[in-house]
Amino acid sequence: MPSQKEIDRRYKNVRSQMEKAGLDALLVCGNQYAGFEGAVLYMSGFEIVHRYVYVLFPLEGEPTLVFPREARWIGDKAKPWVKDHVWPEVPGQWLRDIAIERKWKRLGVYGMNFVMAVRDYRELSSGSLELVPFDTEFDMARAVKSAEELAEVRDAMDIIIDGFWALVGAYAPGKTEAEIMAPAVERFFARGAGPRMMNILLSGTHGEAEAFFKVPGQRVVGANDLLLYSLEVTGAGGYWVEFSRPLLQGKPSAITQKMADAYPAALEAARKLMRAGELASNVHRAVADTFTKHGFALGHLSGHSIGTTMLEYPAIGAKSEVALEENMIFSLHPQVVDRDGKVCLYTQDTYRIGKMEGECLADVPWRFFAGQETPQTAAR
Repeated sequence: MPSQKEIDRRYKNVRSQMEKAGLDALLVCGNQYAGFEGAVLYMSGFEIVHRYVYVLFPLEGEPTLVFPREARWIGDKAKPWVKDHVWPEVPGQWLRDIAIERKWKRLGVYGMNFVMAVRDYRELSSGSLELVPFDTEFDMARAVKSAEELAEVRDAMDIIIDGFWALVGAYAPGKTEAEIMAPAVERFFARGAGPRMMNILLSGTHGEAEAFFKVPGQRVVGANDLLLYSLEVTGAGGYWVEFSRPLLQGKPSAITQKMADAYPAALEAARKLMRAGELASNVHRAVADTFTKHGFALGHLSGHSIGTTMLEYPAIGAKSEVALEENMIFSLHPQVVDRDGKVCLYTQDTYRIGKMEGECLADVPWRFFAGQETPQTAAR
């Protein structure tokens, strides 16, 4: 549970953005889908277990947790610091009536495009209330992490690295992709991640990985299979971190090796630019230009801000003209693909924006891991 000082800081920052936008209130949406529950946790302390929840946050006055009636018995209602709870049959109707009663004209919505339930949007949009998309403004209000938040981020990072070493220890040809993943998931859950994890995989044969993500399944792994587990979890505090390193006991293909040769320089170029005042687009450009020189392109954005929501604004992309601020947290995850879009190499790291340069929160070298390494031997 964050301190009252931390809660007050969050609310002050959010209300500052609301005032600039001329909002009467803000509706923060969250649902069970991994990575989309965190805004509700950030604003109320409620942990979504199933279905969806809203936080109604007025410009003046106390917030309210709004649950659909069918979710009345789902989740620990004693845990959140927001104590005003309602369970309407159709939350959108209740919200519309409250807006009319309080004479609100403009309601900001975080999560309108991807999270809000359709039935509630229909109700809210049927009247005169103006619904204002507020994702960017909300994310910028929470982008710079406090000391309390940074402690939660570092705890999550310790958990994900613990799981990675369990994965390395389990890696062996003859096992399935799922069996190799399982010990890491066990560590994640035991240390507080709960359901807040998304562990997916890029893999392939002959020292190459196919350029599409999948769920680790029952495919038996061979010695020359390249495995790129994308580890994405939170700690008990709900802050997401991401991490990945390649696993391979055989030899990388010629194209995979060429991609690998470019990675250290690209990551270091990006880290040096992760500093206060630098544009996020310049960080992306440093990564993209490095790989372009080696004849490759990126599969998507270089990365994104990350916090209690898995994907937060701003992105690290070519059009992201946002000035970085100290103590923002970013996931950097360049996926390099060949000209045909079939073969790729991938990594993930989580960084803190510093005054002069970025801080990589994982002390794990970038290399191919064969399964015999330990934290002590990996750096040699």
